[in-house]
Amino acid sequence: MEDKQSIRGLNFSRTIYCGLLRPEHEGQDVTLCGWVQRLRDMGNLIFVDLRDREGITQIVFSPERPDLLEAAKKLRPEFVVSVKGLVRKRGPRAVNKEMDTGEVEIEAKEMRLLNVSKVPPFQVADPVQASEDLRMKYRYIDLRRPSKQRAIKLRHEAALRTRNYLSGRGFLEIETPFLAKSTPEGARDYLVPSRIHKGRFYALPQSPQTFKQTLMISGFDRYFQIVRCFRDEDLRSERQPEFTQIDIEMSFADREDIFSLVDGMLAAIFDVIGEKIGLPIPRLTYRESMERYGTDKPDLRIKAELTDLTAEASGLQSEIIRKVLASGGVLKGLRVPQAAGLSRSQLDKLGEKAQELGAKGIIWLKKQNGFKSALKLEEAEARTIWEKSTARDEDLVLLVADRREVALPVLGFFRKELLQSQAGKDFAFTWVTDFPLFEWSAEEKKIVSVHHPFTSPLAEDIPLLESEPLRVRARAYDVVCNGYEIGGGSIRIHDFELQRRIFGLLGLSEKETEEKFGYFLEALGYGTPPHGGIAMGFDRIVMLLAREESIREVIAFPKTTSALCLLTGSPSQVSEKQLDELGLKLKK
Repeated sequence: MEDKQSIRGLNFSRTIYCGLLRPEHEGQDVTLCGWVQRLRDMGNLIFVDLRDREGITQIVFSPERPDLLEAAKKLRPEFVVSVKGLVRKRGPRAVNKEMDTGEVEIEAKEMRLLNVSKVPPFQVADPVQASEDLRMKYRYIDLRRPSKQRAIKLRHEAALRTRNYLSGRGFLEIETPFLAKSTPEGARDYLVPSRIHKGRFYALPQSPQTFKQTLMISGFDRYFQIVRCFRDEDLRSERQPEFTQIDIEMSFADREDIFSLVDGMLAAIFDVIGEKIGLPIPRLTYRESMERYGTDKPDLRIKAELTDLTAEASGLQSEIIRKVLASGGVLKGLRVPQAAGLSRSQLDKLGEKAQELGAKGIIWLKKQNGFKSALKLEEAEARTIWEKSTARDEDLVLLVADRREVALPVLGFFRKELLQSQAGKDFAFTWVTDFPLFEWSAEEKKIVSVHHPFTSPLAEDIPLLESEPLRVRARAYDVVCNGYEIGGGSIRIHDFELQRRIFGLLGLSEKETEEKFGYFLEALGYGTPPHGGIAMGFDRIVMLLAREESIREVIAFPKTTSALCLLTGSPSQVSEKQLDELGLKLKK
């Protein structure tokens, strides 16, 4: 194709990115390389918007170069070109204030068509007019959009800030294995069959937990890694089967050391977008967070808090409330501002949702020509609840009478669901501390670790381990931003006997303990220093920085919510020969 070499001999190495041109470059000859965004044919003038990762610049092809003008007329969206030209200022009436480069344009002197493009399945523009499945199938085109280019660049800058911050504080970046031992605690492992050792499997790590603790035993007292991890679990908007975390571990450290380190690191990362974090990041205990917000991941941009109405409930005549209290339950309330206008059908839907979440239902109370409620209440009873909830005439009060562990999260859900509009665009951080060490698993019918089995209990709670394990608090902590847990960690168990004791409480036999963690337990016996650490969800952090709703938007090649890669077609079938080499046979 002659047009592909329309101007022969042109050196098409760029001298500047399109999006970086400014009025101070006026009069300079520049070479730009990029993709055609759009073309406007005015007959004797052609205007081409050329796009690269930094932005868009307008190129002008004039009749003074008829060969160039004719070549430009044949350009189409997503053709790849190199253009050499003169930077000139636009006239006052031609300035485009919507573009960073809107005060300048390029007078084309030479052009080379580097490649053509088929008609793309959707336009490269924001907001995108395409389904998510189509975008994921043609991810390489989706990634050309300005918002995606910014997100991936932001991810790079956040990783660079992280590395520089931690390196400046004496941390060493150390890689740990991807082919590891399966330890089926928590989420499911991704298994990798061994060809050499048939019938045996590696597992892709859910976390480098035992490796980084082993590094502490090895004397590398400050470790970090920006590492890929893998979990075969159900997906949500903030989860992927493979994800990235900032993994940190340090010896001779307590919680305060971790808090101080991470506070500073988050301040450095969020400074990438010019956001200043108020330090130190405030703290809540797990119990405080649940009582006040109904969740251990509170969005503190929402100012509403739950109200404990259990004392007031003791004076109510309602048989329903009395039964709940008699069985050790509570009455909790939530004031929903400006929600008195919700219809009866809308309120019924709230009740249905409460039942889905495990409650018996929800009680609503509002003030319209007197009090109206889903529960029969005397005027004085309704007024007591109304005043304790600090409600106003235009508000709605939602009540849940149930066990504490049911009532709090149900109202926590409605707090987030109904009051999200109050959240605003700020960033609100908090540490949540003193989590329970164990919780009861109804599915497994035994106690399981809330975080992981290497978490140290609070010293004052160790005497309760055998007698009242569910009352034992952990030296664990999460850092939360805008309702998302962006990091979680703990001070670890460094005592051999205590670690073995915890494994026993979790129902692991001596044989199971040896099979799963024998090498690690043995290592603990060789002079393990006190240590602790944290894993930060890097994808979630970048999602917040980019103000996106899903981590898929800040990962170059994500999976769908059903763990598919539509771009490559994985997971895919493999040949019988490959299965034979691995000593595997598929069940039908």
